[in-house]
Amino acid sequence: MLVANIKQQKKRIKVASRQRLENLRYKTTIKTYFRRLETAIDGGDASLIEGEHKQLQVLVDRAAARRALHPNTASRKKSKAARMVAAGPREAAKPKRARKAATGTRKTAARSGAKKK
Repeated sequence: MLVANIKQQKKRIKVASRQRLENLRYKTTIKTYFRRLETAIDGGDASLIEGEHKQLQVLVDRAAARRALHPNTASRKKSKAARMVAAGPREAAKPKRARKAATGTRKTAARSGAKKK
Protein backbone atom coordinates (compact mmCIF):
# COMPACT_ATOMS: atom_id res chain seq x y z
CA MET A 1 0.00 0.00 0.00
CA LEU A 2 1.29 3.42 -0.90
CA VAL A 3 1.56 5.90 1.90
CA ALA A 4 1.28 9.56 1.06
CA ASN A 5 4.01 11.88 2.28
CA ILE A 6 2.21 15.11 1.35
CA LYS A 7 -0.01 16.61 4.05
CA GLN A 8 -2.96 17.35 1.76
CA GLN A 9 -2.87 13.86 0.30
CA LYS A 10 -2.97 12.37 3.81
CA LYS A 11 -6.08 14.44 4.48
CA ARG A 12 -7.67 13.28 1.22
CA ILE A 13 -7.03 9.64 2.16
CA LYS A 14 -8.82 10.15 5.48
CA VAL A 15 -11.76 11.92 3.83
CA ALA A 16 -12.06 9.28 1.11
CA SER A 17 -12.02 6.53 3.71
CA ARG A 18 -14.81 8.23 5.66
CA GLN A 19 -16.86 8.72 2.47
CA ARG A 20 -16.34 5.10 1.44
CA LEU A 21 -17.72 3.91 4.78
CA GLU A 22 -20.74 6.20 4.45
CA ASN A 23 -21.48 4.86 0.96
CA LEU A 24 -21.14 1.31 2.27
CA ARG A 25 -23.65 2.10 5.02
CA TYR A 26 -26.18 3.23 2.44
CA LYS A 27 -25.70 0.10 0.34
CA THR A 28 -25.99 -2.35 3.22
CA THR A 29 -28.98 -0.52 4.70
CA ILE A 30 -30.76 -0.72 1.36
CA LYS A 31 -30.21 -4.50 1.33
CA THR A 32 -31.67 -4.69 4.85
CA TYR A 33 -34.72 -2.69 3.80
CA PHE A 34 -35.25 -5.06 0.85
CA ARG A 35 -35.29 -8.01 3.27
CA ARG A 36 -37.73 -6.16 5.54
CA LEU A 37 -39.96 -5.44 2.54
CA GLU A 38 -39.90 -9.13 1.57
CA THR A 39 -40.98 -10.24 5.02
CA ALA A 40 -43.72 -7.59 5.09
CA ILE A 41 -45.00 -8.79 1.71
CA ASP A 42 -45.00 -12.40 2.87
CA GLY A 43 -46.84 -11.31 6.03
CA GLY A 44 -49.57 -9.68 3.96
CA ASP A 45 -50.18 -6.57 6.11
CA ALA A 46 -50.93 -3.81 3.59
CA SER A 47 -50.07 -0.88 5.85
CA LEU A 48 -46.74 -2.47 6.84
CA ILE A 49 -45.90 -3.15 3.18
CA GLU A 50 -46.69 0.45 2.27
CA GLY A 51 -44.55 1.79 5.12
CA GLU A 52 -41.55 -0.42 4.32
CA HIS A 53 -41.81 0.42 0.63
CA LYS A 54 -41.91 4.14 1.37
CA GLN A 55 -38.87 3.91 3.67
CA LEU A 56 -36.94 1.99 1.03
CA GLN A 57 -37.77 4.54 -1.67
CA VAL A 58 -36.70 7.45 0.54
CA LEU A 59 -33.41 5.76 1.41
CA VAL A 60 -32.65 4.90 -2.23
CA ASP A 61 -33.41 8.48 -3.30
CA ARG A 62 -31.16 9.86 -0.58
CA ALA A 63 -28.33 7.52 -1.57
CA ALA A 64 -28.69 8.55 -5.21
CA ALA A 65 -28.71 12.24 -4.30
CA ARG A 66 -25.46 11.78 -2.37
CA ARG A 67 -24.05 9.71 -5.26
CA ALA A 68 -23.57 6.67 -3.03
CA LEU A 69 -25.57 4.91 -5.77
CA HIS A 70 -25.56 5.64 -9.48
CA PRO A 71 -28.91 7.15 -10.52
CA ASN A 72 -29.65 4.22 -12.85
CA THR A 73 -28.93 1.76 -10.02
CA ALA A 74 -31.26 3.70 -7.73
CA SER A 75 -33.98 3.65 -10.37
CA ARG A 76 -33.53 -0.08 -10.89
CA LYS A 77 -33.80 -0.77 -7.14
CA LYS A 78 -36.95 1.33 -6.81
CA SER A 79 -38.46 -0.47 -9.79
CA LYS A 80 -37.59 -3.85 -8.29
CA ALA A 81 -39.27 -2.86 -5.02
CA ALA A 82 -42.40 -1.74 -6.86
CA ARG A 83 -42.52 -5.05 -8.77
CA MET A 84 -42.18 -6.96 -5.49
CA VAL A 85 -45.07 -5.04 -3.95
CA ALA A 86 -47.26 -5.48 -7.04
CA ALA A 87 -46.56 -9.23 -7.24
CA GLY A 88 -47.75 -9.85 -3.69
CA PRO A 89 -46.81 -12.77 -1.43
CA ARG A 90 -44.48 -15.39 -2.86
CA GLU A 91 -45.02 -19.11 -2.73
CA ALA A 92 -42.75 -21.11 -0.46
CA ALA A 93 -39.48 -21.81 -2.21
CA LYS A 94 -39.12 -25.38 -3.37
CA PRO A 95 -36.03 -27.17 -2.07
CA LYS A 96 -33.45 -27.83 -4.74
CA ARG A 97 -33.04 -31.44 -5.81
CA ALA A 98 -29.84 -33.20 -4.88
CA ARG A 99 -27.59 -33.87 -7.85
CA LYS A 100 -27.23 -37.48 -8.92
CA ALA A 101 -23.89 -39.15 -8.38
CA ALA A 102 -21.82 -38.77 -11.53
CA THR A 103 -20.05 -42.11 -11.29
CA GLY A 104 -20.60 -44.60 -14.06
CA THR A 105 -22.69 -42.46 -16.39
CA ARG A 106 -21.95 -42.21 -20.08
CA LYS A 107 -21.73 -38.44 -20.07
CA THR A 108 -18.98 -38.29 -17.49
CA ALA A 109 -17.08 -41.11 -19.20
CA ALA A 110 -17.29 -39.23 -22.50
CA ARG A 111 -16.19 -35.97 -20.89
CA SER A 112 -13.24 -37.51 -19.13
CA GLY A 113 -11.94 -38.91 -22.40
CA ALA A 114 -12.51 -42.60 -21.60
CA LYS A 115 -13.05 -44.77 -24.66
CA LYS A 116 -16.25 -46.73 -25.15
CA LYS A 117 -15.98 -50.50 -25.55
